[in-house]
Amino acid sequence: MQVQPIGKEYNSADKWTTWLLMVYLMVITWIILFKLGVQFSYMENRKINLIPFANGYYDKMETLMNVLIFVPLGIYATALFKRWAFNTQLIFFFLISLILESLQYLLKIGTFDITDLLTNTSGGMIGYLLFWTVGKLTQDSQKTQKFFNIVSTIGTITIVLLLILLKLNMLPIRYQ
Repeated sequence: MQVQPIGKEYNSADKWTTWLLMVYLMVITWIILFKLGVQFSYMENRKINLIPFANGYYDKMETLMNVLIFVPLGIYATALFKRWAFNTQLIFFFLISLILESLQYLLKIGTFDITDLLTNTSGGMIGYLLFWTVGKLTQDSQKTQKFFNIVSTIGTITIVLLLILLKLNMLPIRYQ
């Protein structure tokens, strides 16, 4: 089954963006839900943080990473679902984050954190605004989509290779 963007022809750029979105969703699931295949000691306890940016849960680098990791979702969704209003896109970003946060809690693999919901959703909005801004500058949504597909392909290959090297302990950093 193919995802077909609403209200337009399904072209090769859409096919490539759909492929990138699928790879992105697999990578983000592996990072967020499967914690890169590492069992952390805190995973046995279920925690919920409903106070945004609360002491004890707030980490500036983690917050930045939560924003950045959702920027591609904003770009892909905007490219594929051009007819969706900003509010619909916002709800979509929030729901994807809510699903991931809820699964972390239900599966005992992380904390359900309102800060993550806010920062993840913000990352999606930034991706939306990036795509929208470049689209306004180029005045051609196909060129914009192709540009982001090229950048995203390079980024996807780089991230996947880095994650594989990290998993194989072939990088000078360790996450275990």
